[in-house]
Amino acid sequence: MTEESVEILAVDRGGDRLDVYVAGHSDLSRARVQALIAEGKIRIAGRIARKAERVEVGQEIEVRIPPPEPLDAQPEDIPLDVVFEDASLLVVNKASGLVTHPAPGHPTGTLVNALLWHVDNLSGIGGKLRPGIVHRLDRHTSGLMVVAKSDQAHHALSEALQRREIKRLYLASSWGHLSDSPLEVDEPIGRDPVERKRMAVVEGGRRAVTRFRVVERWLGAELLQVALGTGRTHQIRVHLAHIGHPVVGDVVYGVGWERGIGGKARQWAKMLGQKVERQFLHSWRLSFEHPVSGNEMRFEVALPEDLQTCADWARDDSVS
Repeated sequence: MTEESVEILAVDRGGDRLDVYVAGHSDLSRARVQALIAEGKIRIAGRIARKAERVEVGQEIEVRIPPPEPLDAQPEDIPLDVVFEDASLLVVNKASGLVTHPAPGHPTGTLVNALLWHVDNLSGIGGKLRPGIVHRLDRHTSGLMVVAKSDQAHHALSEALQRREIKRLYLASSWGHLSDSPLEVDEPIGRDPVERKRMAVVEGGRRAVTRFRVVERWLGAELLQVALGTGRTHQIRVHLAHIGHPVVGDVVYGVGWERGIGGKARQWAKMLGQKVERQFLHSWRLSFEHPVSGNEMRFEVALPEDLQTCADWARDDSVS
């Protein structure tokens, strides 16, 4: 049975209510933090915390998160694009629209359900909730993912991910034109204090580093190569929105942004916005050391047809 996880937070800013501070410095919602406090799962300065108390600089907060209730994921015969497979792992090219693992609202039809059909005895690898999953992609992000087929591989790959030794490169289209290329964004990310289902650049959030390089310059947008220095939720999308160049087609962080483009690019941007039917974000290159053989593994997959069609159109109508 999966044990509860423990997260230690060092208070660097005093005065906030405990529930507000923890929610702003973790991936937990404020309601979830309040529930943990009520269950006695949060300690401050070594004692069980009280809901309304305020934090002080230098205090240490211990957050104990019980394991989620296991979902009864069942194998489903869902098409799976397997790029590579051996006894230890497989690399898949996830399609846009496919949720990585079961969750409230998506109990079936996920990548995990497809993997359970494809791979024998996967259910115990890495826990029942996310069997074999080492890292995830957003539902509407396509591209490469590595999946473990043994406990040994899962442990080794998870540790490599924590050490930033699994390298992931993305292709993204963003509105407007970056001021510099290459460009590094080093801004902390946490829960949006107002809209809790969103992430945002927030003071005191977890450090997040993203590196962008312009691959193609289009009339009112660009094709970017993106490298992750960290792996926060929605990191690429949040950082691009933060600097004023949200991902084309991003209905969470970039709705209607193309309407702000003027001049001769205005109509072009409107047309591109109509052509791109989901967020223009694709994990195109993945490299890591094989957890058993130690060999360097490197995989690439081109843009899927929907994004490639949009890129071809944008390129034909672009300016240097």
